[in-house]
Amino acid sequence: MSDEKKPAAKKKATAKTTRKKPVRRRKWSKMSKEEIETLFARFQQQRPNPRGELDYTNAFTLLVAVVLSAQATDVGVNKATGPLFAIADTPEKMVALGEDTIRDYIKTIGLYRNKAKNVFLLSQKLIEAHGGEVPDDRDALVALPGVGRKTANVVLNIFFGQPTIAVDTHIFRLANRLELAPGKTVEEVEMALEHVIPAPYIRHSHHWLILHGRYVCKARKPDCKQCIVADLCRFKDRTYSVPAPIVVLDPYENKLAKPDMTGEVSG
Repeated sequence: MSDEKKPAAKKKATAKTTRKKPVRRRKWSKMSKEEIETLFARFQQQRPNPRGELDYTNAFTLLVAVVLSAQATDVGVNKATGPLFAIADTPEKMVALGEDTIRDYIKTIGLYRNKAKNVFLLSQKLIEAHGGEVPDDRDALVALPGVGRKTANVVLNIFFGQPTIAVDTHIFRLANRLELAPGKTVEEVEMALEHVIPAPYIRHSHHWLILHGRYVCKARKPDCKQCIVADLCRFKDRTYSVPAPIVVLDPYENKLAKPDMTGEVSG
């Protein structure tokens, strides 16, 4: 009989199975898909061909107008840009005017010194980097002096027809009151809106939301009786829950009531 010991039997390794916690997907909206569809269908019915209220003649004048509109009203910007654009509607003509002359034309607008500098510098940059043309690319636009993400999104949406959403104070307020795209920051609201707005409506959603916020869902005294989506609203301080009849408005018929200029930032 052999004294050789048999090797000990190997223990079967038992793999510990750890259950993965389910990843919680962010709920982009508190409104149902049906409610969101109804919301934008009504906005489209009211304003089939919406447009912004800034005056412009080409991509360059739109870009300049939006840059000037920060912390200013569209009416105030249009008063200043009318005479300015009559003599300088291209980057080359704007640079030829010079910063001092630009400043004289826009001195009725808030922060006009800094804005005049930015308009002059962005005009130079457009000539040097883009052959005098306004680029249809967000990264290229935000690289220009005085141009942020919101301004870039406005230009891309209005002039180039891209499905971008520029969240200003009106859209931010409306998105949270309706709980269409609740968020604590502009970036959160923008991302949520991009996820929840149905594709057929996203092209004009910027105008529909901003105009509704400016003329109906105002910051201090929302005009709930004039609201065509009052029945869909989740705002705790709403004063009316019956939707107003839809009256079709042409692109220039925006002034249903006195606009809300609280913290006005255009788009």
